[in-house]
Amino acid sequence: MQPLLSETRRIIAIGDIHGCLHPLKKLIRQIKPEAEDQLLFLGDMIDRGNHSKEVIDFLIELSSRYSCHFLMGNHELMFLDYLDNCSSDNWLGNGGQATLASYNSLDGCDLEEEHLLFIRNCRHFIETEHYFFTHGGLDPELSIKDNIRYYKPEEFCWQRVHMRTTFLESNNYKWEKTVVCGHTAIPVPVMLERLIAIDTGCVYSKNPLMGRLTAVILPERKIVQVENRD
Repeated sequence: MQPLLSETRRIIAIGDIHGCLHPLKKLIRQIKPEAEDQLLFLGDMIDRGNHSKEVIDFLIELSSRYSCHFLMGNHELMFLDYLDNCSSDNWLGNGGQATLASYNSLDGCDLEEEHLLFIRNCRHFIETEHYFFTHGGLDPELSIKDNIRYYKPEEFCWQRVHMRTTFLESNNYKWEKTVVCGHTAIPVPVMLERLIAIDTGCVYSKNPLMGRLTAVILPERKIVQVENRD
């Protein structure tokens, strides 16, 4: 089966946006994507920040100009669970209220169909010859093949074990490819042989160690960052 992403063209992976529109626009301007580039958003595009609706509007428009791919984050999962199962406390208490406010919606039942379809169509992971892209990560003690075998795809959105100090220091990952992920907010990107993690806490702009939106350009592993000063 033909992979969704081609390694013969640049892959630009972008970390957790969390409703922060202005840093997102600034990052895209700084990257200056070329026509052949592939933009891959690692999930958690919504919640916590004040402009989730505008972020989705911008991403939909961006995908009309570039090859864009979107991964499901745990916040998109919680949002869909809220809509489909009336499970409100988990999502609303984790930044969902800000998302509803950006839509001027009391309960989310009147959200634009185009936006709902956009979120439902997000993928849990995308795999190429040398990379495995997912929001949260993978079990570091299993091969990628066994992660897919033993875990449900949505569980990848929540995974954090690979970010424990013991694994970061030992670099002892059983994966056959480099895993590229977000989800766990960190002050600086992790750039290891088998792990690239680029959630640098864009939405946490009041934390002097975070408040940055990060992208990594592959295969050269070039980091591009902007600060969130909203």
